[in-house]
Amino acid sequence: MTRDDDFMKLLACLIASACLILTVSGIATAAPEAEAVRISQFSGKPVPRFESLRYSAVHGRRGPSKDHEIVWRYERQGMPVLVVKETRDWRQIRDADGDETWVQARMLNDSRHVFVLAKAIMRKRPNELSRGVASIQKGVVAALDSCENGWCKVKADGFRGWVKKSAIWGIETQTSGL
Repeated sequence: MTRDDDFMKLLACLIASACLILTVSGIATAAPEAEAVRISQFSGKPVPRFESLRYSAVHGRRGPSKDHEIVWRYERQGMPVLVVKETRDWRQIRDADGDETWVQARMLNDSRHVFVLAKAIMRKRPNELSRGVASIQKGVVAALDSCENGWCKVKADGFRGWVKKSAIWGIETQTSGL
Protein backbone atom coordinates (compact mmCIF):
# COMPACT_ATOMS: atom_id res chain seq x y z
CA MET A 1 0.00 0.00 0.00
CA THR A 2 1.33 3.43 -0.88
CA ARG A 3 1.13 6.62 1.01
CA ASP A 4 -1.45 7.91 -1.51
CA ASP A 5 -3.65 4.86 -0.83
CA ASP A 6 -3.50 5.52 2.93
CA PHE A 7 -4.40 9.15 2.35
CA MET A 8 -7.37 8.21 0.13
CA LYS A 9 -8.70 5.75 2.76
CA LEU A 10 -8.38 8.39 5.47
CA LEU A 11 -10.13 10.96 3.29
CA ALA A 12 -12.95 8.50 2.49
CA CYS A 13 -13.43 7.76 6.22
CA LEU A 14 -13.53 11.47 7.07
CA ILE A 15 -16.10 12.18 4.36
CA ALA A 16 -18.26 9.21 5.43
CA SER A 17 -18.06 10.36 9.08
CA ALA A 18 -19.01 13.93 8.15
CA CYS A 19 -21.99 12.66 6.13
CA LEU A 20 -23.12 10.50 9.05
CA ILE A 21 -22.83 13.39 11.52
CA LEU A 22 -24.76 15.74 9.22
CA THR A 23 -27.48 13.14 8.67
CA VAL A 24 -27.89 12.40 12.38
CA SER A 25 -27.86 16.09 13.35
CA GLY A 26 -30.44 16.81 10.65
CA ILE A 27 -32.73 14.17 12.11
CA ALA A 28 -32.23 15.44 15.64
CA THR A 29 -33.00 19.06 14.74
CA ALA A 30 -35.78 18.46 12.23
CA ALA A 31 -38.74 20.76 12.71
CA PRO A 32 -41.80 19.13 14.26
CA GLU A 33 -44.32 17.94 11.72
CA ALA A 34 -47.49 19.97 11.38
CA GLU A 35 -50.44 18.50 13.20
CA ALA A 36 -52.89 16.56 11.14
CA VAL A 37 -56.04 18.54 10.52
CA ARG A 38 -59.19 16.63 11.36
CA ILE A 39 -62.54 17.32 9.77
CA SER A 40 -65.27 17.47 12.40
CA GLN A 41 -68.20 15.12 11.98
CA PHE A 42 -70.39 17.77 13.63
CA SER A 43 -69.59 20.93 11.66
CA GLY A 44 -67.75 19.54 8.64
CA LYS A 45 -64.99 22.09 9.37
CA PRO A 46 -61.32 21.49 10.20
CA VAL A 47 -60.25 21.17 13.84
CA PRO A 48 -58.29 23.01 15.10
CA ARG A 49 -59.41 26.27 13.45
CA PHE A 50 -59.91 29.89 14.40
CA GLU A 51 -63.30 31.49 14.81
CA SER A 52 -64.41 34.70 16.55
CA LEU A 53 -66.83 35.52 19.35
CA ARG A 54 -70.16 36.57 17.85
CA TYR A 55 -71.32 38.62 20.85
CA SER A 56 -69.82 40.98 23.42
CA ALA A 57 -70.81 38.63 26.27
CA VAL A 58 -70.13 34.90 25.94
CA HIS A 59 -70.07 32.44 28.84
CA GLY A 60 -67.32 29.84 28.93
CA ARG A 61 -68.28 26.67 30.79
CA ARG A 62 -66.34 23.81 32.36
CA GLY A 63 -68.00 21.27 30.05
CA PRO A 64 -70.23 21.02 26.95
CA SER A 65 -73.68 21.71 28.41
CA LYS A 66 -75.58 24.33 30.39
CA ASP A 67 -75.39 21.95 33.36
CA HIS A 68 -71.69 22.81 33.72
CA GLU A 69 -70.69 25.85 35.72
CA ILE A 70 -69.67 29.11 34.06
CA VAL A 71 -65.93 29.53 34.58
CA TRP A 72 -65.28 32.52 32.33
CA ARG A 73 -67.16 35.42 30.76
CA TYR A 74 -65.69 36.72 27.52
CA GLU A 75 -66.55 40.36 26.82
CA ARG A 76 -64.85 41.09 23.48
CA GLN A 77 -67.00 40.71 20.39
CA GLY A 78 -64.79 39.58 17.51
CA MET A 79 -62.10 38.14 19.78
CA PRO A 80 -60.37 35.23 18.02
CA VAL A 81 -60.52 31.81 19.67
CA LEU A 82 -59.07 28.49 18.62
CA VAL A 83 -61.65 25.70 18.33
CA VAL A 84 -59.89 22.55 19.61
CA LYS A 85 -62.85 20.15 20.09
CA GLU A 86 -66.49 19.95 19.10
CA THR A 87 -69.78 18.33 19.90
CA ARG A 88 -72.95 18.93 17.95
CA ASP A 89 -73.88 22.15 19.80
CA TRP A 90 -70.71 23.02 21.74
CA ARG A 91 -67.13 24.07 20.97
CA GLN A 92 -64.13 23.77 23.24
CA ILE A 93 -62.11 26.92 22.64
CA ARG A 94 -58.67 28.21 23.62
CA ASP A 95 -58.05 31.95 24.00
CA ALA A 96 -54.84 33.90 23.49
CA ASP A 97 -53.81 33.27 27.12
CA GLY A 98 -54.12 29.49 26.63
CA ASP A 99 -57.25 29.14 28.78
CA GLU A 100 -59.82 26.61 27.56
CA THR A 101 -63.58 26.59 28.07
CA TRP A 102 -66.69 25.29 26.32
CA VAL A 103 -69.10 27.67 24.56
CA GLN A 104 -72.26 27.10 22.60
CA ALA A 105 -71.53 26.85 18.87
CA ARG A 106 -74.00 29.67 18.11
CA MET A 107 -71.80 32.06 20.12
CA LEU A 108 -69.07 31.84 17.44
CA ASN A 109 -68.80 32.91 13.83
CA ASP A 110 -66.39 32.35 10.95
CA SER A 111 -65.17 35.94 10.66
CA ARG A 112 -61.40 36.12 11.04
CA HIS A 113 -59.88 38.38 13.66
CA VAL A 114 -56.52 38.57 15.40
CA PHE A 115 -55.44 39.65 18.87
CA VAL A 116 -52.43 41.98 19.12
CA LEU A 117 -49.87 40.47 21.52
CA ALA A 118 -47.52 43.46 21.74
CA LYS A 119 -47.49 47.08 20.62
CA ALA A 120 -46.72 47.15 16.90
CA ILE A 121 -46.50 49.52 13.96
CA MET A 122 -49.12 49.03 11.27
CA ARG A 123 -47.36 49.66 7.94
CA LYS A 124 -48.58 50.64 4.48
CA ARG A 125 -46.80 47.67 2.85
CA PRO A 126 -45.52 44.35 4.25
CA ASN A 127 -41.94 45.35 5.08
CA GLU A 128 -39.96 47.16 7.79
CA LEU A 129 -39.03 50.07 5.53
CA SER A 130 -42.62 50.91 4.61
CA ARG A 131 -44.25 54.01 6.07
CA GLY A 132 -46.08 53.53 9.37
CA VAL A 133 -49.85 53.98 9.15
CA ALA A 134 -50.69 53.66 12.86
CA SER A 135 -49.43 52.35 16.17
CA ILE A 136 -51.51 49.40 17.28
CA GLN A 137 -51.63 48.63 20.99
CA LYS A 138 -51.42 45.31 22.83
CA GLY A 139 -54.90 43.82 23.34
CA VAL A 140 -56.49 45.30 20.21
CA VAL A 141 -58.77 42.96 18.25
CA ALA A 142 -58.33 43.56 14.51
CA ALA A 143 -60.09 42.14 11.46
CA LEU A 144 -57.79 39.87 9.44
CA ASP A 145 -57.57 40.26 5.67
CA SER A 146 -54.62 38.12 4.54
CA CYS A 147 -51.05 37.07 5.38
CA GLU A 148 -47.88 36.78 3.31
CA ASN A 149 -44.14 36.53 4.00
CA GLY A 150 -44.44 36.95 7.77
CA TRP A 151 -46.85 39.91 7.60
CA CYS A 152 -50.65 40.13 7.94
CA LYS A 153 -52.98 42.75 6.53
CA VAL A 154 -55.42 43.89 9.22
CA LYS A 155 -58.04 46.55 9.88
CA ALA A 156 -58.51 48.18 13.28
CA ASP A 157 -60.13 51.44 14.40
CA GLY A 158 -60.54 52.64 10.81
CA PHE A 159 -56.91 51.97 9.88
CA ARG A 160 -55.83 49.34 7.38
CA GLY A 161 -52.26 48.09 7.04
CA TRP A 162 -49.69 45.36 7.57
CA VAL A 163 -48.49 44.05 10.95
CA LYS A 164 -45.75 41.50 11.63
CA LYS A 165 -47.23 38.04 12.05
CA SER A 166 -45.18 37.55 15.23
CA ALA A 167 -47.05 40.44 16.92
CA ILE A 168 -50.51 38.88 16.59
CA TRP A 169 -52.39 35.77 17.74
CA GLY A 170 -55.10 34.09 15.70
CA ILE A 171 -53.19 32.78 12.68
CA GLU A 172 -51.32 29.57 13.56
CA THR A 173 -53.47 26.60 14.58
CA GLN A 174 -50.72 24.42 16.06
CA THR A 175 -51.88 23.25 19.46
CA SER A 176 -48.72 21.58 20.73
CA GLY A 177 -47.00 23.23 23.66
CA LEU A 178 -50.13 24.75 25.17
